[in-house]
Amino acid sequence: MGKVEGQGESWHGHVTAVTVAPDYRRQQLAKKLMNLLEDISDKIDKAYFVDLFVRASNTPAIKMYEKLGYVIYRRVLRYYSGEEDGLDMRKALSRDVEKKSIIPLKRPVTPDELEYD
Repeated sequence: MGKVEGQGESWHGHVTAVTVAPDYRRQQLAKKLMNLLEDISDKIDKAYFVDLFVRASNTPAIKMYEKLGYVIYRRVLRYYSGEEDGLDMRKALSRDVEKKSIIPLKRPVTPDELEYD
């Protein structure tokens, strides 16, 4: 489901994928999985934030992540298959006292500009 990666203030939890089978949706399983990754990233790995990428057109997922406290940090142009934009969404953790990690960027970036520390 996820991992921790980065260096310095870019040390963060990253959601690789969250998928719930149709028969098990509406049971808050995705929320429980997200909370688990956030808790491990925060308390065990001492990360600054958790991030994830979501298709810009995936309104239900974006709304779910916003309810969980995520904000849109930046838009990544043509992130998905070189055609659809992705949104990099982030949630600050307790180590990021000043919430620097979630200050939105003012301009979109391309996949080539993404930093993978």
